[in-house]
Amino acid sequence: MNDLKVGFVGLGAMGLPMAGHLARAHLLAAVWNRTHDKAAAAAKEFDVAAPATIAELAPLCNVIALCVPADADVLDLAREIANHANLATIVIDHSTVSSVTARSAHAILAAKGCAFLDAPVSGGVEGANNGKLSVMVGGDADMLVSVRPALDCYALRVSHMGDVGAGQNTKAVNQVLVAGIAQAVCEGLALSEKLGLDPERLLPTLGAGAAGNWFLDKRGATMLRDEFKVGFKLALLHKDLKIVRELAAAAGTDRSVIEKSLADYAVLMAQGHGEDDISALIRLKRKR
Repeated sequence: MNDLKVGFVGLGAMGLPMAGHLARAHLLAAVWNRTHDKAAAAAKEFDVAAPATIAELAPLCNVIALCVPADADVLDLAREIANHANLATIVIDHSTVSSVTARSAHAILAAKGCAFLDAPVSGGVEGANNGKLSVMVGGDADMLVSVRPALDCYALRVSHMGDVGAGQNTKAVNQVLVAGIAQAVCEGLALSEKLGLDPERLLPTLGAGAAGNWFLDKRGATMLRDEFKVGFKLALLHKDLKIVRELAAAAGTDRSVIEKSLADYAVLMAQGHGEDDISALIRLKRKR
């Protein structure tokens, strides 16, 4: 697709920097957010339009990227876009939702002559800020090729995983690994505190060996300093894992990590820590 005109919907911790990368590449045409003041501020910074409604945004764009919290949001936006977008508009959904929702959104848009790619991302706020996200895509391969210039603005890697829904299924697997690694790192570092090990020597030592991983590197030092206002909100991982639990139950696979993480994050949410980064799990690991 030549002359991409991208509209970005959802300007949260991930969406805002992603939109910024598009703006710097001169591909961003408009932004929208549920809180209009946030969209207006972004539009002023990026020198793009900030329509008050999706109905006004849709005709301005030939590509619309979504990065919103919930399945219901994706379906509502798909209906609104389908009713007002230009023919052959491509919707790229960067939200984390179920593959069932992805296929439903695809059907809604296809009925009105629009295309849909489910394209959840991984890499955290740092990845969004640095333009180094991993994007896992389900949908038509040719459509993906046509929007690659947009995705490449904020992606280190773009992987075509299969038909619509395959992107979200890949993200589900990703979230099991994220949850399991968080369990292990938080448990290990809680033990390190009790053993009196020096974090400044411990963390690089662990990171240089078989225990090294992204979460340890990006969150190890901050969690040991009780700094939990960075990264991925634990309430969002809890939401994602409920989706994953349904997939795993249907597949008949073990759900030990999923169930343990759901229970632990539910406790933290009940304690008022839902807005904290997932590394706040160390709060529970410090207790007997």
